[in-house]
Amino acid sequence: MELSPLNAISPVDGRYRKAVVKLADYFSEGALIRYRVMVEVEYFVALCHLPLPQFKDFNTNLFAPLRAIYENFSPTYARRIKNIEKETNHDVKAVEYFLKERFDALGMEEYKEFIHFGLTSQDINNIAIPYSLRDAWTEVLEPLLHELIAQLTEKADAWRGVPMLARTHGQPASPTLLGKEIHVFVERLTRQEELLKQIPFSGKFGGATGNFNAHHAAYPGIDWNAFADHLVNEILELDRLQVTTQIEHYDNLGAFFDTLKRMNTILIDLSRDIWTYISLDYFKQETQAGEVGSSTMPHKVNPIDFENAEGNLGVANAIFEHLSAKLPISRLQRDLTDSTVTRNIGVPLAHTVIAEKSLLRGLGKLILNEKAIHADLESNWAVVAEAIQTILRREGYPEPYEALKKLTRTHAKITQKTFAKFIRGLDVSQTVQEELLKITPENYTGICNF
Repeated sequence: MELSPLNAISPVDGRYRKAVVKLADYFSEGALIRYRVMVEVEYFVALCHLPLPQFKDFNTNLFAPLRAIYENFSPTYARRIKNIEKETNHDVKAVEYFLKERFDALGMEEYKEFIHFGLTSQDINNIAIPYSLRDAWTEVLEPLLHELIAQLTEKADAWRGVPMLARTHGQPASPTLLGKEIHVFVERLTRQEELLKQIPFSGKFGGATGNFNAHHAAYPGIDWNAFADHLVNEILELDRLQVTTQIEHYDNLGAFFDTLKRMNTILIDLSRDIWTYISLDYFKQETQAGEVGSSTMPHKVNPIDFENAEGNLGVANAIFEHLSAKLPISRLQRDLTDSTVTRNIGVPLAHTVIAEKSLLRGLGKLILNEKAIHADLESNWAVVAEAIQTILRREGYPEPYEALKKLTRTHAKITQKTFAKFIRGLDVSQTVQEELLKITPENYTGICNF
């Protein structure tokens, strides 16, 4: 049965396929195979530069057609490797046999036993996986994050001067500025991205148990550690782990997923805040012709983009949590649990992409309803009590907090007239009274520090 949105088990490959199709270039089975081929080819090329007698007369013009195998990797190649895997029941060995076929086609039969020479499958996988993750991050996820931060920054700047009632514990509190509240998320995301940049994309390369046993047995005069450092750090531009078992530690991978999880948690917080502002009528939402908000209530325009984002971010974080908790744990030199788990790396990244695209769409629909924001401030004059009692403290007025507490907790409705009457009755100078009378919920917004 051909895969379609109607028969896909996962919504990532079904309902949301269009939103995440680019990730197939990094995390599909075909993509993993292509990255494995790339690592095997680059390893062979690096071997050719060693002073080994077998490569003394090697024609370096063959490097270009060798690299073309992965640079022009085709579905035909991928299908051939999967067919070989049906016989070998080993995915990396199938890549090796495929490359041997390509060597035969290129007239390189005498060199084909140096494909996968001395390696274990994890020398390939533990380079291919972080390499593909780095590519996906820099080419898909990081640009999308920057687009989201840019839109939030634009909204924050546009709403910098909009006073808004704040709510602590869900209750009316000292007024704030809408732009500042949005910019909180800009700062949070930016700081987490800076932390993310400090985490290297690392890989392991050292043979079956990390000690270059086979390499050293075959060529004891070669500095294999230096060779591996050059291949991984310089050619492939990853960060080679020095002392490993059969597999890499996955500690850096875990740290990467944990940081992505924190960033997603920040976006959940954003989604819920905007959802709440919409429910308070601070924002209207642009509608599309023919769009239905409810199957029974015609008037409804639901905040579906923010709800979609929150749901997908939650799914992503649940999987990130498992990845970061499970991958750094492996019995002795290695068990196989990491193999099936790493195949799921693309899934939480896909849910993250779906969520961020939903947020971008939702933010783009927001229409500021300043009338509702202003009305909320006007209905909550009690919030200026903080300012009045603080100035009275400055003036040495006796028990100002208690006086404001008595005033604001005994009147059913606190208005501007309530405060004016209270202020005129204070035993303070005319100058201080005038200062207090100028304070309103609209102008009591503090300092805008961004």
